[in-house]
Amino acid sequence: MQRSHDTASLNEFWARLIVEELVRCGTETFFVAPGSRSTPLVLAVARHPEAQAVVHYDERGSAFAALGYARATADDGSRPAAWITTSGTAVANGLPAVVEAGTDAVPMLLLTTDRPPERRDTASNQTIDQPDIFGDYARWQFDLPAPTPAIDARAVLTTVDQAAYRARRPPAGPVHLNCMFRKPLQPDPSEARLSFEQHTPARWHESNAPLTRYEPPQLAVDVGDVAGELQEAERGLIVAGRLASRRQADAVSTLAEALGWPVLADVGSHLRLGSARHRPPIIGCYDQLLASEAFAERHRPDAVLHVGGRFVSKRLRLFLAKSRPPTYVLATDTPFRVDPEHQVTRRVETDPAAFCDALAGVVLAPENNDWLESWQSADRRADERIDTFLEDNALSEPRVLRLVTRHLPEEHGLVLASSMPVRDADRYAATGGPAALSSSNRGASGIDGTVATAAGFARGLRQPATLVIGDLALLHDLNSLMLLRRVESPVTVVVLNNRGGGIFSFLPIAEHEDVLEPFFGTPHDAGFEHAAAQFDLTYHRPDSSSAFRETYRTEARSDAPALIEVRTERDENRALHGALETAVRDAIR
Repeated sequence: MQRSHDTASLNEFWARLIVEELVRCGTETFFVAPGSRSTPLVLAVARHPEAQAVVHYDERGSAFAALGYARATADDGSRPAAWITTSGTAVANGLPAVVEAGTDAVPMLLLTTDRPPERRDTASNQTIDQPDIFGDYARWQFDLPAPTPAIDARAVLTTVDQAAYRARRPPAGPVHLNCMFRKPLQPDPSEARLSFEQHTPARWHESNAPLTRYEPPQLAVDVGDVAGELQEAERGLIVAGRLASRRQADAVSTLAEALGWPVLADVGSHLRLGSARHRPPIIGCYDQLLASEAFAERHRPDAVLHVGGRFVSKRLRLFLAKSRPPTYVLATDTPFRVDPEHQVTRRVETDPAAFCDALAGVVLAPENNDWLESWQSADRRADERIDTFLEDNALSEPRVLRLVTRHLPEEHGLVLASSMPVRDADRYAATGGPAALSSSNRGASGIDGTVATAAGFARGLRQPATLVIGDLALLHDLNSLMLLRRVESPVTVVVLNNRGGGIFSFLPIAEHEDVLEPFFGTPHDAGFEHAAAQFDLTYHRPDSSSAFRETYRTEARSDAPALIEVRTERDENRALHGALETAVRDAIR
């Protein structure tokens, strides 16, 4: 029988191996939700000189923070964070973040701790069936046995190496290591530690490299057939869906200039924000242009090149479905279909940046490009009309998104909550603002964990960030406001409080007034001044566009988190959206 002090020493040794190897693989940030069973891993993180821990008492929030962190690090090779949690329902609380990461190809390393196998299915306290709890949303999962001297340290190291690789290789996503530990969970401080020098391979403990080095898959880029097909088109469009990095966005922009095609740039493409700084083919107001049936009818494409993931605009999706172009090429680095209307005619699984760079070298733009000019001319008129319309009206939700995207400080990140904020940003974001790195949980489009995602995003970006969020989403993740005090980069929270579910006023259920308000509007009278005070956040409630602009510009440049609440009315908001679409339609007629 293994002695108790041997068990404790082995627990500590294996936990140190796991954390050390993750750090060597590029994961240095650990989001920790404390609990007894995770003690060995927490001790290993706390005592590792290069590991950085963010502690949050809520497992769901800490998992979403790890998700946000990974979203922010795509430009420097996706440095996924690790999420550490104890056993039982704590693990289940990570599922919403795992669903989002798995659906939207965001890397995460899930280190859940568990009781040993003899405790399973015995009614032992806080013991549930944790292996495979995340199902198909995990790219890979492994049930790591309880530490024993019968298993060589190499087995632990190569398991961690595989996990780190599988989290990042396309399609990226969450990887689950379920780590069993027997009691006692920590050794007596007076006991000697098991040394790496004596119990690991020499070539490993004498270096700073992982035991197993993985080379990324080599995806060949052959654009010959695709180039010929696209060059035959007379009315081509590039649709830029969600892109993982600015490098990909720049490659799309270069290709658009070479082809001479308009780019309908989703807010998650890193082309929509600051589009005035990109090359001319970027069409920022495409959603509002397509609200005009006459414009949409005149601008049906005969070819579409869709680069990246899904896009926000329902209007664009319906426009493409109605157009049914004979050529629809999808270029993405995942095997996912990304084809809700079943119209893709050619699918290329490749690195989007390499694909666009190769394609840009072999295509030619037409000498006379009336097609591109017609899109650009309408886009300019629409953008000017949106500006004047919103300036002539009171502070509103579209106006807030316009002001935030115009006055966002350079190098500031932007996180957009699902539901109305991300849609309004996609429609009304200012074209003259900074080319900010933006993020939104649009894989599964849930509203949970949004504040935590923003905290993790700011941490990964190592820069301040702004979060624009609705009142219900903020109520859903209120305790994650505590996280804003635990990350070094300040987050400015702009909450649009229309006291309920404003998006349902835009959906067909709005015609059923007897059930809209009590069942879908979910009305409430909550404000957020006291919540800001509880979590020690600076609070403002501006009531005009000028007051909001000055308040936001001040707080976004401060070194502390803040909460800015904007009160709106759902009925007025719905009417304003309709009037704004009419104004744009008249401007481009």
